Amino acid sequence: MDCICCFWTNGQICSATSRLIVHERIAKEFLERLVKWTKNIKISDPLEEGCRLGPVVSGGQFEKVLKLISTAKNEGATILCGGVRPEHLKSGFFVEPTIITNVTTSMQIWREEVFGPVLCVKTFSTEEEALELANDTHYGLAAAVISNDLERCDRVSKSLQAGIVWINCSQPCFCQAPWGGNKRSGFGRELGEWYYPDYPNYSITKWAYGQLLELSLTEGWLVFAGFAHRGLDNYLCVKQVTQHISNEPWGWYRSPSKL
Repeated sequence: MDCICCFWTNGQICSATSRLIVHERIAKEFLERLVKWTKNIKISDPLEEGCRLGPVVSGGQFEKVLKLISTAKNEGATILCGGVRPEHLKSGFFVEPTIITNVTTSMQIWREEVFGPVLCVKTFSTEEEALELANDTHYGLAAAVISNDLERCDRVSKSLQAGIVWINCSQPCFCQAPWGGNKRSGFGRELGEWYYPDYPNYSITKWAYGQLLELSLTEGWLVFAGFAHRGLDNYLCVKQVTQHISNEPWGWYRSPSKL
């Protein structure tokens, strides 16, 4: 899931989930399967049938992405796959989808927004450690939690310091729901009507930052918005949580086996 969301639009999206935090118990097998799937992504001219990954936006961005990958390698990180120009594409700003492990929290590749097809991976042993890793950042636009344990998903989603949190999904965006981040990811919200100062008759159910404001069920999705107060605080603090509840395991996306 995170692989798709990081490589979707070549990682050139403000909400790209480019840091993957995976439990140490499943990390080895998970990464083996992730690398295998990533190597099967078709990289080509976007107008070519079956293309799943095109070039980055410019020569400058191409050089920046490759430099960040090179710096990470020199600092001791491991490039599991990608990180170079595809051999069959001699021109254009193409970068193979890249998975990097053995990163430290002080590395530039972990702390900065790459805006390219690069996924950095760290492992954790406890839920508290995972949250500490996730929240140790200057940014706070979007995050995702993937687990069969829905109680854990609910608990973690409330503790993630991000304006948007996805549960068992990543990147769905509904125009009815508020969109915005925390920390250096900006302030304020756009989309939806839920930040309006005079929005009437909200629920008194306690949830997330304060009150559960809205719950909508649309073709396998639950969308929540929690806020602390009305008016300006509402505009600054509302938090969107979207949960995938479809019986289809991939729901929003096509299964990698069908790509």
